[in-house]
Amino acid sequence: MSPTPLQHSPAAERNQTPILAQLLAVLPPSGAALEIASGTGQHAAHFAAALPGWTWQPTDLHDTHFTSITGWAAQAGARNVQAPRRLDVLRDRWPSEGPAFGAAAFDLIYCANMLHIAPWACCTGLMQGAARHLAPGGHLVTYGPYLEDDVPTAPGNLAFDASLRAQDAAWGIRRLEDVAAVAAQAGLHLAARHALPANNLLLVWTHATRNA
Repeated sequence: MSPTPLQHSPAAERNQTPILAQLLAVLPPSGAALEIASGTGQHAAHFAAALPGWTWQPTDLHDTHFTSITGWAAQAGARNVQAPRRLDVLRDRWPSEGPAFGAAAFDLIYCANMLHIAPWACCTGLMQGAARHLAPGGHLVTYGPYLEDDVPTAPGNLAFDASLRAQDAAWGIRRLEDVAAVAAQAGLHLAARHALPANNLLLVWTHATRNA
């Protein structure tokens, strides 16, 4: 019997190198990372292999991704990728099943390309959960397309936003200012903004009042 083929995202393959470059510039040599909405698992495998001093905890709402997540990690030789867990950002308890994560347990919480393909309430859930589980001095890193006041939106992002909203009225590219307001309510603030290829942003959020 042939092995189950791994799920593959061309976008994840394209963006993992520039994202990793930013992570390497921000992160210390070791720590504990939690990934929200791991999807295919390509990012978890790529980043964990390049960050051998880190443990990487992948999660996703859908356990149908779990075989792919573990498969990519095995293919990359990333033994620091832990078994994936099911996590719904809308629930107060992270993860949704099994032993709960401890408060201030993670030095990095990473979430790529989720906010625009999820209801707006998921932004609140992400920020509140990150505030609970980030260690002092830790970072929440989000990646994806954003709309920004006073910054012209690329035509490709405008078309992408329209296509998302046509698929589901609850979806759509989020205004960075709206995301920042929700983050502030959870006690997080935007510490860094990095423009990456294909009109995407990598945003670094930290606790507003905690120091490393």
